[in-house]
Amino acid sequence: MKKFALTLCVLALSFTAIAQSIESSVLEDMKFRNIGPAGMSGRVTSIDVNPRNDNHIFVGTASGGVWVSENAGQSWTSIWDDQPTAGIGAVKIDPTNPDVLWVGTGEGNPRNSQSSGGGLFKSVDGGKSFQLIGLKETKHIHRIVIDPTHPNTVYVAAIGVAWGDTPDRGVYKTTDGGKTWAKILYNNERTGAAELVMDPVNPNKLICAMWEYRRWPWVFKSGGEGSGMYVTLDGGETWTKRTSEDGLPEGDLGRMGIAIAPSNPKKVYALVENKAKNGLYASNDGGFKWFKVSEDENIGNRPFYYSDLFVDPFNDQTLYSLWTLVTKSTDGGKSWDVVTPYSKVHPDHHAIWLNPRRPGHLIEGNDGGLNISWDAGASWRFVENLPVAQFYHIRVDNQLPYNVYGGMQDNGSWRGPAYSWIGTGIGNNEWQELYFGDGFDVLPHPTNPRISYAMAQEGSLARVDMVTGMTESIKPVHPNGEWLRWHWNAAIAGDPLNPDGLYYGSQYVHYSPDQGRTWNILSPDLTTNNPDKQKALESGGLTFDVTGAENHTCILTIAPSVKDPTTLWVGTDDGNIQVSRDGGATWTHCSPKIKGLPEGAWVPHIHASAYSAAFMPLPTVQQKHLSW
Repeated sequence: MKKFALTLCVLALSFTAIAQSIESSVLEDMKFRNIGPAGMSGRVTSIDVNPRNDNHIFVGTASGGVWVSENAGQSWTSIWDDQPTAGIGAVKIDPTNPDVLWVGTGEGNPRNSQSSGGGLFKSVDGGKSFQLIGLKETKHIHRIVIDPTHPNTVYVAAIGVAWGDTPDRGVYKTTDGGKTWAKILYNNERTGAAELVMDPVNPNKLICAMWEYRRWPWVFKSGGEGSGMYVTLDGGETWTKRTSEDGLPEGDLGRMGIAIAPSNPKKVYALVENKAKNGLYASNDGGFKWFKVSEDENIGNRPFYYSDLFVDPFNDQTLYSLWTLVTKSTDGGKSWDVVTPYSKVHPDHHAIWLNPRRPGHLIEGNDGGLNISWDAGASWRFVENLPVAQFYHIRVDNQLPYNVYGGMQDNGSWRGPAYSWIGTGIGNNEWQELYFGDGFDVLPHPTNPRISYAMAQEGSLARVDMVTGMTESIKPVHPNGEWLRWHWNAAIAGDPLNPDGLYYGSQYVHYSPDQGRTWNILSPDLTTNNPDKQKALESGGLTFDVTGAENHTCILTIAPSVKDPTTLWVGTDDGNIQVSRDGGATWTHCSPKIKGLPEGAWVPHIHASAYSAAFMPLPTVQQKHLSW
């Protein structure tokens, strides 16, 4: 993905001189220290376990690298800190040699905030060191399948980038342990390999789900002529597409989840996204002929984000579907029960490992971390020491010692101490949840330590009393009832002149002088207001999926000047940089004056000069949706 940051500068000479006077030696001895938290953890994308030792667990995370436990999940160690990318799509252990570990980078579930990868990595010393062995341009690898009879033969399902068209996707194969690669299944520049499973008794037989999809910041499309189920009987030399003539739905298909029963390879299941209605299909002859089993709502939802299906190793009629919940069927998919209720386990599930030697032993990963069950999902233990929370923003307050604030993906908004008097370090119990939902920016009040402002998706905003825990919604509304476009990760800023003052951004700049009790609108629409980029209500493709994550033509950042309270900078998600020098009465569009600024680029951050309001600040620009 051509995603880059540009520093756009008109710098004060004094600022430049100060920056140049800092010697690198001053920073050499600075070291990061972990202050947590792990009590809410973060998205787990892949799980594998040493085939010779159930206590030896490897876990891949959406943006926190790879972790290992050697004591059944009691303690964890990161083995990925020195690698160039933190997003993990697949972790796979060589079934013949547990010292050999394969890691595919780049999350394979293409939500807006997925983290890209940098290829396929291999370790031959149990994860002590890794080597990049190819497929760097695929960016997102969702599955790794190893031939148990010839472990140098490895298949990789690359789903590819979500934000553009590229040929670097499909199914890849190596027969020499990763020295060379061949692309053995490819349809078009928008179709990636979204699932790949191997017959447990015939390693030359694989079933692949190809998926055509594309994401723009303002809309998502799942499905197309490139999608479909493909079967090979000769290790990928040739592939046969299964169609409606074989029992699958007619018309364009979307994403699929596929699972072969380990105890009976002729029994195969598939979750199939299609225009009519998503359904669970099954095959009794190894995937040649198919029939519909169920269209029950409990088979799954949101195919782009889940579509993971697994069959119990001991019973071909027992299967698990991973989606917002985990559901279990014991009658071949006809009926389903929830095994991860909201009251017990964090929702949004992406990975599961079923112990092939001990019935009922499950390890499951979701947006909130890792859970372990020893009784087939009747009860779960949450792993409370896996610190992979995905923070959107970080702030600190003015207290002594100071506190750290931030909101994280699907895990709310939190406050924790920068230092602790407890000898064992900062514990999960010292972190305080302030607000629910997808957490974004948290703004502590500059003078009142009891008050903070916490955000959630689509512009939700609350004033929080951190002593009593009371929250009050203070999200602005338009006085005339006009629909406000709130970005998934909206903009907030404090007023440097008024400690109770707040700025908040939709397509307008909203201002409150009194902690959000009252609001007024300071600006006109500062975005392009391009109707072609306002398609959020149409998002999903074959499966309608509207959550607010595709809201576009919105303000992303607000930066008031600390030197001049009448100067206010704004950046939008569609390329506009605007400034007001009179407190919002009039605005100047700066983007046309900035050489090299890509059209339509995101402007998520602007840092106003701390030395003079006359200088142009430093905006950070991200380009997410131009051609690849």
